[in-house]
Amino acid sequence: MKENIFKALGSKTRLKMLKLSMEGIYHISGLAKAVGISVPVAAKHVRILEDAELVKIKKFGKTHVLMVNKEKLYEAMEAFSEDYEIEILGGASILDALKEVAGVGIKKIGDKEFIASIDNEGGFYVYEVNGKSPNMPINEYKMEKGGEIEIKRLVPVLKKRVKVSVRSKEEKNSKNS
Repeated sequence: MKENIFKALGSKTRLKMLKLSMEGIYHISGLAKAVGISVPVAAKHVRILEDAELVKIKKFGKTHVLMVNKEKLYEAMEAFSEDYEIEILGGASILDALKEVAGVGIKKIGDKEFIASIDNEGGFYVYEVNGKSPNMPINEYKMEKGGEIEIKRLVPVLKKRVKVSVRSKEEKNSKNS
């Protein structure tokens, strides 16, 4: 299946279509116009993206619109992740284990340590052990038996924007009077 993904990503036109679709929802005719191709040609490209599961078609009545399947894109990127094997003493923390891996940047603020970068790429990182997100800080999770640690960079996605204004207590009291 990954071969289909890379075939789908191998076209500049399809890449442009994906980029546009990541910015908003498009109907095939709108996407064709934005890319500068005919609707039948756009439909052929969309079919290839659909076969690779990179886009989903959502129906609103008789209208069909495209949405990017970001999970599938991220899955394709896993082909480029690095795998390491290390050995640690039982009871060592995951943080201790990661200090043995080249390219993992650890930062200390106060008494807390956390992953600050991977291969000099800063950001927010989370970790999983054997496919599950532990409910404790990385320096407290102790490895008693072997397993697989995955480090994932959180990609900023805006879900909510909250604008906050602050007024003094005197302003609040004067409004209530």
